Amino acid sequence: MDHEVRITLRLPADLHEWLATQARSARRSLNSEILHRLEDRRGNDSADDQSP
Repeated sequence: MDHEVRITLRLPADLHEWLATQARSARRSLNSEILHRLEDRRGNDSADDQSP
């Protein structure tokens, strides 16, 4: 990353717990898990945008 921005994110407790569990399973930090999922989704959205 060339530039990082800090944000405060409010999540429902059950979503936070689910993300934390997913992060532990993948041996990632919670931050890394969220980034991984957002970047993956961004890649999928880019492919969808190019579809006719």
